[in-house]
Amino acid sequence: MRERVVIKWGGGLITEKDTMKTVRKEVLDNLANQLETCLSEGIDVVLVHGAGSFGHLKAKEYRLAEGRQPASTIPSTMTQDEAVEAVRHDMQELNRFVMEALTKYDVSAVCLPPHQWARNTGSEFQGDLTLFESAPRGIVMVTHGDVVDCDSPEDFGILSGDDLVYRLATELSGVQRLVFAMGGVEGVLTGPPTGEDDASKLIETLHKHDAFKGEHLEQLDVTGGIGLKVERGFQTAAHGIAVHLVSGEIDGRVRDACLGDDVRGTTLMP
Repeated sequence: MRERVVIKWGGGLITEKDTMKTVRKEVLDNLANQLETCLSEGIDVVLVHGAGSFGHLKAKEYRLAEGRQPASTIPSTMTQDEAVEAVRHDMQELNRFVMEALTKYDVSAVCLPPHQWARNTGSEFQGDLTLFESAPRGIVMVTHGDVVDCDSPEDFGILSGDDLVYRLATELSGVQRLVFAMGGVEGVLTGPPTGEDDASKLIETLHKHDAFKGEHLEQLDVTGGIGLKVERGFQTAAHGIAVHLVSGEIDGRVRDACLGDDVRGTTLMP
């Protein structure tokens, strides 16, 4: 059976999350280079990336994660339906940067935006994951957080990349590891990062019932922050899949985690 790894490039890693539609191109290039190394080692990769400032800011303003809302509660600059299309367009724009970085390192990739194949939100979303199973060897299948159609009365909602990686990791064949590449931290910390050297410490091994305090920027993040990553990570680990949360800013850490080498970060233990 082909060995497969699912990678999540966090939106706060590949974009400046608090500045509208700003890509961190050097970070993207480094991540793409590390991914190519994994392919050269014979590992199949499925890549999911977050939205960052290309999705969360506008989605928050127009309450897209809450589904259909009274028009009187939405800014008058555009309707929710127009905002849905705008965020989808912005996500495709971000994805083009991702695909360009992969191409730069001779990685062949195909993107399947969720609004084209998935419906409803959360870990029980509906969608044909066999599309990712059937990729030829050496082709990286890519998807991302997105605004998807939902059943009435919501009509639409945000499908998080963290829900996507959980389903992909547990339903595709041959998945050995799930790696979350994070921005600003080296993994899960004992407390929110404050910039002070000793304010919080890295939790190298996190068990399901261990306590931690993650940072969730409610004014920016519409999909659950670190808490959802850890929750979906534990659900994945329960299937016997190794789950690691590592820095995507420190060269080599994502690569090493994907290859199963020892790496500084957080490992989830079910």
